[in-house]
Amino acid sequence: MSVNRLLRVGTVAVASLGVLALSACGSDPEPSGSSTPSGSDSASTGGAECPEGTLNAEGSSAQKNAIEEVIAKYNEKCADVTVNYNPTGSGAGIKQFNASQVDFAGSDSALKTEGADGGESEAAAAAKRCQGSPALNLPMVIGPVAIAYNVDGVSKLIVDGPTAAKIFQGVIKTWNAPEIAKLNPGVTLPSAPIAVFFRSDESGTTENFTKYLEAAGGGAWTGKPAKKWTGTGAGKEKSAGVAEGVKSTKNSITYVEWSYAVDNKLGIAQVDSGAGPVELTAESASKALAAAKPAGTGADLSLKLDFASKAAGVYPIILATYEIACSKGLPAEKTALVKSFLTYFASTEGQASLTELNYAPLPEELRTKVDAAIQGIS
Repeated sequence: MSVNRLLRVGTVAVASLGVLALSACGSDPEPSGSSTPSGSDSASTGGAECPEGTLNAEGSSAQKNAIEEVIAKYNEKCADVTVNYNPTGSGAGIKQFNASQVDFAGSDSALKTEGADGGESEAAAAAKRCQGSPALNLPMVIGPVAIAYNVDGVSKLIVDGPTAAKIFQGVIKTWNAPEIAKLNPGVTLPSAPIAVFFRSDESGTTENFTKYLEAAGGGAWTGKPAKKWTGTGAGKEKSAGVAEGVKSTKNSITYVEWSYAVDNKLGIAQVDSGAGPVELTAESASKALAAAKPAGTGADLSLKLDFASKAAGVYPIILATYEIACSKGLPAEKTALVKSFLTYFASTEGQASLTELNYAPLPEELRTKVDAAIQGIS
């Protein structure tokens, strides 16, 4: 079955399964300032006022392919708005946002509410940047994280949480190690050393992947989940860097957002969480999204993902990329630009444009809540 067909299956699964976890999301409001004809469905068409000006954003490289597609579609409607997005990584995006260098940020993890070593938290710094108003965590792009590899003769690879943790911790050092061989009977595994690549920049993908290793690793992962990598390997910048590292290096492995693994034609490991190996598809990832729980209150739409799920058919390693935006505090002209673009991004039309790029659209209940939060920006 083709990836795109799986994505179409996954789109239905996301929309239906999302009801289970996100049923308290409310009704779908008409975006304020809609320029669509009277009686039309602005949520479907992405209708919003088209201001003029330039919008600058920075952050998550995992959403690079998604946001570039949305920008192109948005500009078909709003040609007088220039949207610049620099995929420098989640950590850099948040820092630039809090320093008032960009108008919104993309991050694969929500703003931290506690500071490191008793220092100022990301959320507190963001509130200062927003003139005393809280910044919003708006989940906008759902992307599975692939365990991607390049091993000659190995077209199918199965890992479980403890084995993945040991590989990325540097405890398992060769491809024919007993732990890997046991999970892959009949597969000829080389005795070659395992070359691990990790994100050298501060990355929300790293944070989500290490959350999985901690939750599912059975104690094999000794580090704490964080944007900065603490395991073994060689560092490469951004999603494109680790994907290219594996593509050009035999007997290598990394963690990377799914679309980059597909674009670079890398092997993608199946994950066995206890109920049998699960292939990464839009449908299996959407089942993990369905188990997500709201982690915030009010307009804080951060999600708590279940990385330790043992349910059958669930691919447990997913991430939500948040657009971090001020609820209030930007100049009026920037507020209009942010609302216009994010309204389109959260619309059913904007979300539908992501399915061909190996991303899953937001469940309708969550999409509606995100749209309502965007319309509350002032």
